[in-house]
Amino acid sequence: MQKQAKFGVGIGVIVAAMGFLAWLGYGESKTYYHTIAELPTLTGAAKSQRMRVGGTVAPGSIHRLMEGEGKTLPVSYIGNDPLPDTFVDKSQALVEGHPSPDGRFVAEVVQAKCASKYEAAPGGSGGAAASSTQRSSM
Repeated sequence: MQKQAKFGVGIGVIVAAMGFLAWLGYGESKTYYHTIAELPTLTGAAKSQRMRVGGTVAPGSIHRLMEGEGKTLPVSYIGNDPLPDTFVDKSQALVEGHPSPDGRFVAEVVQAKCASKYEAAPGGSGGAAASSTQRSSM
């Protein structure tokens, strides 16, 4: 009977530890999406949470500034991966990280897309040939 009790306690400890680790992992992995205009309205713990922010790369400010909804957001990239090739002026970008106390957004992950990459070539029909031509020219 004593062996069964020890076995039960051991199983309980293992299950509790696995549950705790799963809860921690879930908390670390959740990321909220906010627009640039929403950032100044965040208060308390919401301001320090990991989040994603979408916007447009401001012309002439590559790697430093995003625009959206009439607002601008200074961005600092600290990630290890190189920036995507599509991260150019006026491209749509999504940065993931956290706001810093000085008003900058510290990005650990940057994703970007170039809308013109998938548009039809001038005078073209917009088929696959048009998009592959533009893809090679970028």
